[in-house]
Amino acid sequence: MTKDFGRPPLAAANQELVERRLKELRDAGGVQETLRIEWRGKPIQVEVIDMPVNSLYYNPGTHRIRAQRSHDPVLDRGLDEDAFSDKSQDYLHHLLRALPSDPSKRDPDFDALLESLRDFKQNEPGLITRDGILVNGNTRRAALKDLAEPDIRVGVLPSSCTWDDINRVELALQLRKDHRRDYSYINRLLAIEEQLSLGRTHADIAREFRTTARACEQDQWILTTLRDLVERSRTGGAQLRLLDFEDHQEKLKELHRRWVKESASSQEKADVMKESRLTAIILGFSKTDVRLIEPDFKSRYLDTRLPEAVRSQALAAPAATVAIPGLNRTVRAADPKVAEARALTDSVLRVKAVEAAGENASLEQVAEAAKTITAVKAAVEEALEPAGKDARVRKRKQAAPDRIVDACYDLEQCVTDLVLSRASRSLDEEIFDEAVLKLRESLHKLAVEAARSIKEPGDGVTWLLDATQKEERA
Repeated sequence: MTKDFGRPPLAAANQELVERRLKELRDAGGVQETLRIEWRGKPIQVEVIDMPVNSLYYNPGTHRIRAQRSHDPVLDRGLDEDAFSDKSQDYLHHLLRALPSDPSKRDPDFDALLESLRDFKQNEPGLITRDGILVNGNTRRAALKDLAEPDIRVGVLPSSCTWDDINRVELALQLRKDHRRDYSYINRLLAIEEQLSLGRTHADIAREFRTTARACEQDQWILTTLRDLVERSRTGGAQLRLLDFEDHQEKLKELHRRWVKESASSQEKADVMKESRLTAIILGFSKTDVRLIEPDFKSRYLDTRLPEAVRSQALAAPAATVAIPGLNRTVRAADPKVAEARALTDSVLRVKAVEAAGENASLEQVAEAAKTITAVKAAVEEALEPAGKDARVRKRKQAAPDRIVDACYDLEQCVTDLVLSRASRSLDEEIFDEAVLKLRESLHKLAVEAARSIKEPGDGVTWLLDATQKEERA
């Protein structure tokens, strides 16, 4: 069930004003502006009126800033206790203008909306309940309030509206393709999780979010992983938040794909790789750097470069448990390498939490955390250099076989084309003969280089060498 935040202080006055303006609208006659919405599974048209900006209330349950609410834990608790107090509404006003990944900073997208409203006024109406709670248009109301505009155009929901209705209608409107400002990544993950908690299937959610069921499962895995990281980061009064991972969307998606692939052959290697990549992601490394981290990265490249204090702490770690994303279950890690990799991730999580704690940590703690982060980041950066070189070598080793496989696909397609051309008598035999001669020339060159490069040829290379040598003797 959706949380019921109750009714705001001006609910009765807003209801009276809404009814009066709706009556004025109907009495005026003519063609009036309406807004199309999904209401309890069916499309309806709701009437649009002007309402005073200062009489309305931000929706405390909006998905747009759900993750950002944790920016200030005290004010977040205040929202749960009294969502319509001046203090709570001021906090929502701040978050709606803030950068999703760092609510202490102003969002440039909000400033762009502000300028658009200043220059072109309001293009699309918002949506309110009869109590004056904004279901859609919270950010626009924040901008209009900053511009000191007296009124905002809004559609009005039916009088039977509940908090469940508010939640469903807001989500449906926000997911429209033509919506100007998308949810932030973490808020989208939370919205999908909320739909799952209501008993909806991945397929149903995928249709509503205009994605695939597989992508929804991936989002569920990522959110479970992030919640696990947030919990593991707790140290004293410091702890990371979900919004601290706002900018890592593509890296997390790629991590999931690689983890699934590696899990098919070895769960232990998959978990070691996952923890090592998470360490790099937490430290802020780029997607191309994170991509270089394979299951053997820590043991082969990183361990010898880690600061002794961090390394000894990881080696002393007890056997860890590994969360199974999406199932809310954990299992004991079978390999001590997983425990060591997890311990390294935990240590980085905790020092990052202390670094971000601000006034909740002492200057000495913050300085020590920054020192540890700098040292571990330098070690990872140094380890990535040989890992990158080896990755390039592996890629070069695979390049020649891959090209032969591609050539085989082309030859098989050529066989099909020959059959089709025979039926239609469309083959240019002279050009085809020239192409075969070019193939023979290329095979000779391939045989020469294969003989020079491969000391102990297998059956395939032996056939190639014999075929070309027989032709030369002939």
